[in-house]
Amino acid sequence: MPAVIYFFVYTYMPMYGLQIVFKDYKFVRGITGSEWVGLKHFKDFFSAYYFGRLIKNTFLLNFLNLIITFPIPIVMAILLNQFEFPRYKKFTQTVIYVPHFISTTVMVGILYLFLSPENGIVNYFIEKLGGKAIYFMILPQWFRPLYIGTEIWQHAGWNTILFIAALAGVDPEIYEAATIDGATKRQKILHIDIAHIMPIAIMLLILNSGRLMFSNVDKTLIMQTSGNIPTSDILGLYVYKVGLAGSPPQPSYAAAIGLFTNVINFIMILSVNWVSKRLSDTSLF
Repeated sequence: MPAVIYFFVYTYMPMYGLQIVFKDYKFVRGITGSEWVGLKHFKDFFSAYYFGRLIKNTFLLNFLNLIITFPIPIVMAILLNQFEFPRYKKFTQTVIYVPHFISTTVMVGILYLFLSPENGIVNYFIEKLGGKAIYFMILPQWFRPLYIGTEIWQHAGWNTILFIAALAGVDPEIYEAATIDGATKRQKILHIDIAHIMPIAIMLLILNSGRLMFSNVDKTLIMQTSGNIPTSDILGLYVYKVGLAGSPPQPSYAAAIGLFTNVINFIMILSVNWVSKRLSDTSLF
């Protein structure tokens, strides 16, 4: 019952405010007093000049982020599971967990310092090797690699927790039986470790597929510069700009974009879950 009450209060009751999507919401009039405009905000968004670029940038960024970063925690968990020295394993786990607790602002600040064309350590070595300084934070082609690279550095270690827990639950007798049967370490990984991790990996993949139109707005906002806008301009950042930072703010227009994004994410999670259910015995529902 506490869980039901929690989700009802914080998830279902706020849906009352979704009606502002179909209204010209004014703060002074409130939700009920604002004028109905139907699908006007959706039509304005679909016909907007930046609509195609926003959809492309958002989907491409999150799709690349998913297919590149998703397998890394699995590989790291399997490697950690092979460590024979408990102290070294615990030390390694601590080291890879630490970046997760660094705030996004600090992390991007470190990025700016390391990649500075004047004083950054990366460009220092590039110039020492005979190259020219690269303006990483300005060039649009570097935004996605830097975004995805920092996601790996900051969260890959932390995301190994679930997989390590799954491997910890494997009966040691299974490994002993495999050893007696002459299985190599590679065969144990393929037929024991991966087999136990796969159901959790599939469920996480289904859940993450429901975020293909959702990005880290805070991180994107801090990383965005005047030069990398062609690739860093995403839906979440656009919603922030028109809904809160706009002059004047357009809450109804921003809410319409947010609803459109959530509908796409919902369709994606249903589709991937359907495919997983047909191809394997693992699915969310």
